[in-house]
Amino acid sequence: MTVMRVTFLGTGGGIPSISRSLPSVAVTFSGELILFDCGEGTQRQMMKAGTGFRQKLTILLTHLHGDHVFGLPGLIYTLSMLDRRHPLRVIGPRGTKDFVNALLSIRFGRLSYDIDVKEIDGGIAYESRDFVVEATDASHTVKSLAYRLRERNRPGKMKVELLERLGVPRGPLWGRLQRGEPIEFSGRIIRPEEVLGPPRRGRIIVYTGDTRPSDEIAEFSRGADILIHDATFDSKFEEDAVREGHSTARQAAEIALKAGVKRLYLFHISPRYEGDEEKLLMEAKQVFPNTYIAEDLLSIEVPLPD
Repeated sequence: MTVMRVTFLGTGGGIPSISRSLPSVAVTFSGELILFDCGEGTQRQMMKAGTGFRQKLTILLTHLHGDHVFGLPGLIYTLSMLDRRHPLRVIGPRGTKDFVNALLSIRFGRLSYDIDVKEIDGGIAYESRDFVVEATDASHTVKSLAYRLRERNRPGKMKVELLERLGVPRGPLWGRLQRGEPIEFSGRIIRPEEVLGPPRRGRIIVYTGDTRPSDEIAEFSRGADILIHDATFDSKFEEDAVREGHSTARQAAEIALKAGVKRLYLFHISPRYEGDEEKLLMEAKQVFPNTYIAEDLLSIEVPLPD
């Protein structure tokens, strides 16, 4: 099994606090590093968390508010100082190209690599051999995206008793069948569908970025193993949340419940809750018990679905 790991690099919102850096979430999977947003100081948080600066690095920006993107100049320059040679992929909503070009026009240092920028409105943002990253609209005060990282379906379970009855030895032949390749054994062709159960769905992570609660986000998050949802305020400030394009902890929990996710992580925590995050957690747990507060440098492994 390939480990899928989520590391919270920055979990605050607006401005940093004593314990929280600005938004950035790292996912390491299948030899790649995916960054959702790049708040100020992200490169230092990556060093502290030990994520490394992988060759296959993709940055997906939800929107262009400063707390979500002002870490990009520092990370770009750090990668160049480390003599990166592979291109850096940056994906985001309309305006991302202008933002990156403006950064590069400052000429703050030599770049040792190319930057490939892609703007999207939704749909498939990025895909690799083992996973797909999809985007949908979030409900914020500017054009903003939510992202879903979906592992491709895994092969079904091997029908061990049948394979043993057929006399197929464990090893490379089993591996070929599990990869979807037919084999020839003892004068007959054995096809994968004969000896494998139905495909098993892959793991799913959803990152909302900044958003009001919405039916679109709930549907987008359906069945996710991990939902990382905006929870900037508690219910006392619900009117502020609506006006500023955010969610309360209770609203995040209601989305998690509606979507039938496995675990909810409250994210984009306002500095007003410094030392008092339990208020948000208790509010959400009343609706969705399997809720956690995302903390800086918390690292979790996403388990395989049952």
